[in-house]
Formats: sequence, structure tokens, C-alpha cells
Amino acid sequence: MSLLILAKLASVSVPLALKEIVDELDQPRAMLVLPVFFIIGYGLLRLCSTLFGELRDAVFAKVTQRAIRRIANKVFSHLHTLSLRFHLERQTGGVSRDIERGSRGISFLMNFMLFNILPTLLEIGLVMAILISKYDIWFSIIIFLTLLAYITLTLVVTEWRMIFRRTMNTMDSKANTQAVDSLLNYETVKYFGNEAWEARRYDEHLQSWEKAAVRNQISLASLNSGQSFIIAIGVTLLMWLASEKVIEGSMSLGDLVLVNAFLLQLYMPLHFLGFVYREIRHSLTDMERMFSLLNENKEIQDNPDAQTLNAQHATIRFEQVNFSYEANRQILFDVSFDIPTGKHIAVVGQSGSGKSTLARLLFRFYDVQTGRILINDQDIRDVTQQSLRANMGIVPQDTVLFNDSIYYNIAYGRPDASPEEVFTAAKSAHIHDFIEHLPEKYETVVGERGLKLSGGEKQRVAIARTILKNPAILIFDEATSALDSKSEKNIQAELKRIATNRTTLTIAHRLSTIADADQILVMDQGRIIEYGNHHQLLIIDKVYARMWALQQQEENSLSM
Repeated sequence: MSLLILAKLASVSVPLALKEIVDELDQPRAMLVLPVFFIIGYGLLRLCSTLFGELRDAVFAKVTQRAIRRIANKVFSHLHTLSLRFHLERQTGGVSRDIERGSRGISFLMNFMLFNILPTLLEIGLVMAILISKYDIWFSIIIFLTLLAYITLTLVVTEWRMIFRRTMNTMDSKANTQAVDSLLNYETVKYFGNEAWEARRYDEHLQSWEKAAVRNQISLASLNSGQSFIIAIGVTLLMWLASEKVIEGSMSLGDLVLVNAFLLQLYMPLHFLGFVYREIRHSLTDMERMFSLLNENKEIQDNPDAQTLNAQHATIRFEQVNFSYEANRQILFDVSFDIPTGKHIAVVGQSGSGKSTLARLLFRFYDVQTGRILINDQDIRDVTQQSLRANMGIVPQDTVLFNDSIYYNIAYGRPDASPEEVFTAAKSAHIHDFIEHLPEKYETVVGERGLKLSGGEKQRVAIARTILKNPAILIFDEATSALDSKSEKNIQAELKRIATNRTTLTIAHRLSTIADADQILVMDQGRIIEYGNHHQLLIIDKVYARMWALQQQEENSLSM
């Protein structure tokens, strides 16, 4: 702030030094003396007005960049605290563009609010004070009326123009969302030969953006013309008045130069002020979408007195759990079962029966509507989410990897693990030999969402990642669905080994993979309809037995 004030004081003093130089030179030739002091002073003031401004920018750079970093990081962290429901509904491309524009808007806002609006207001105040104290009151009146007309026009027209800016932002986010979605699904686009269709959809959004951008530019040109017209009238009136005063003899030629220099010095930043105000309104519009993300409600939150989960020798209990994603579509009905410590419980059933929902509830991606889920008699709603998820590991059916190295993706299970521990986990998941045969070995980049690896390779990476995490509770959600029969048998043996003495929940489609589970739950339309071990369920000879017979028949026909 000190540098800002010093820069403006130096800037306002420049015309005063120029006036003295002109008045000293406006003498008969015989009396002329070179005004060395004023000329040197003029040069120093010019230097200081620029130098202090540059120093101000250098000093403030850390403040601006730190603010951008903190807010962008706050939004990013907040997005990770939002529920799975929000992330299933969000559009990735649009969200990333909103954060990008919002961060850029903050930078502009901080720099121009502080370094253009405040200095310009300070400069206007100083100039008005000098003109009132030294010259006719009409100089100040004309400047004041010009400022008033200029500001009024800028405010009114800029507010009207915001509708075009908002439309541009909306269309820009939609276009980016569609582009990201299309590129992520590149193979699907190719499979169906829909490149032209995707380009047409993308262009529809760009057309709407183009129309808004053209209207925005035309309205900007109109505003600039109006501002220039007001300034031209103000400058003309002031120069007319100053010229009359010089002819009357009440003002010197230096005074005329002083007034003219002040006008140029005042109206140039004022003209820029109009631009700054417009850009500030644009920045606020850009920022409002980013800050709206911060206003997104956290559906799942820790209780103020949430405890740390004690997961040693974990026992899991579902007590009369009812759950629905939407109010009009219930998924689970009065589900109750126990997973004793160190035991292996499997859940089977048709697609849509609610099997995978059990894992999502256990991870507390959603809260149950009625009933409760207990781990060692602690309601998971009363423990911290961090401690809950730290003690659970999952191998999901659909494995999505980061666009980074294989090493990074395995080490993600425990980022502080040593390389030897990462390699051991990879060996346990039977993927180490495959990695070693790759040209770049563990540094091989897997591509967007792991698309450079096959389904089986991705699943082995996911298994290695979970082995490395070494959790107390294991969840296998169709963990070997992408593997061939030989690989499946090897992995099943390994999974059985790492599940020993751990509380394990397996969600399965292929019954052969869970025949040795301590207990099997059969689900249908959100209800548990049968339970028991493999032999007990075969003896009952109902749903499970029919599923088993059907799958055995399919496997026999395939082997033939």
C-alpha cells in the first residue's frame, strides 16, 4: 500500500514539475535560464512513478498467487468431501473449466481492484484537490460531472452485458464437458463411427457460445464508444476553459500544460477503469460458478464428536438396513447379517439385487435411511470417515487407474510404502512378471483411466494396490471377473491367502469363486432370501442351488 501511494504521488507530481519547466522557459530570451533542478526532478518523478509500481507488483505477487492457490485447493479438497451422489451427477469437463476460470478471475480481481481502482480513485482525489486549491472551481465541477456520467454509463451498460458473459460461460462449460466426455469414450465413438455426430454436438454448443460472444463484443464496442464520447466532451470543455484563462492572464502557459497533463493522466486511467470494472464483473461472473461448488452441501459429514474406528479383529453387523438412492426407488429392505471377525461372507444374486450397494454403504459413500451398520459395535456414522476407509480395502469390479505409471497406481494403496513392498504386492497379485517384461517396467504409463492395460491387468493392479494397503477389512466386488480361468485360479488362491484372519465380504457372480466362503447370502430385489454355506444351500435346493446348477451347465458346455 505504501508503494502504491508513493507511485501515485510521484505520478501526480510529474505535471507540477512540467508546469514549472514550461513557466521557466516562457520568458524573454535574455532572461532564459535552463531549469536544471526541475528537469532532473521531472525525470526522477517519472522514474519513481514506474519504479514504485513495479516494486508494488513484485511485493504483491506472493499474496495474489497464494490466494489463488489456497482457494483452488479449497475447492478441490471440497469436491473430494462431497458425496458419491454428486460425483455421479457432475460433469467433469464443466467442473474443471469452472475452477480454471474462477482461479483466473481471482487473480484479475485482486490485482485490478487494488492496483487500478484504488490508485485511480486516489489520483482523482489528489487532482481534484490541486485544481480546487489553485484554479477556478469550474475545473473541478466539469471533472466531477464527467466522472459521474462516465461511471453511470459504465455501470448500467456493464450490468446489461453480463447476460452475454453468463451465456458464454455456460456454453463454454457445456462444450468442454461434451469434449472431455467424448474423448474419454474415444473407443466407443470409433466402434459406432460417430465422429461426425460428436463433432456436430460439440459445434452446437460452440454456436451458442459464438452468438453470445458476438453480442458481447458488439455491446463492448458500444460501451467503449459511449465512454470515449463522454471523455471527449469533458476534455474539450476543460481545455476551452483553460485557454480562456490563459488569454485573460489569470493562468500561465505552464498552468495550461498542467491542466492538460492532469486531464491526460486522469482520463487515461479512467478509461482503463471502465475496462477494469467490466473485467471485474466478468471475473465475478466467472468466480460465482466456482464458488457455487463450495456451496454444494456435503451429504456425508463426520459428527462433531466422531471417534476413531477401532478395527482390530473387526466384526461387521448390518442391522435392519433400509436404503434407497431415490425416494421413490428403494434398493435394500430390512437387511440384517453379521460378518464375524476373520470370517469370509459372500453375497450373490442377480444384477440389481443390491449386492454392490452393501459395499458402498460399508464405505459410507451413502448413509442408510433406517437401521445401522456396526463395526466392533461402533456405528459407522459415529466414527471418522478417514479412519473408517483407512481400515478397509476393496478390489472393485470396474477398476479405474490414474493416468500415471504402474508403480504409482500400485503405491497409491499406501503412498509411503517402500519400493520393495510395492514389488512384493505386485508379485502377490501375479503381475510382477508381466510388468518386468514391459520396456519401461514399473514406469510404464497406463493411460487415461488405465486404457493401455487389459481388463485383467487393471484388475491385478487393483489387487496389488489393496494387498499393499494391508487393511483389516477386505471387500472383493467381482474381483476376478476380468480374468481368464487359469489366472483366476492363481488369483483366487492369492486372495484366499491375504483374506486369512481378515474380515472379508465378497460380492460375486460366479459361484465357483465363493464356494468355500464361511457363509453365503443370496439376495433378490434388495432382500436376503437364503443364507448358509455352499453345502447347506445346495441341500435346501432353492435359488442358490438353481444358480449353481445353471452355472455348472454353462461351464461344462464351454469346456466341451
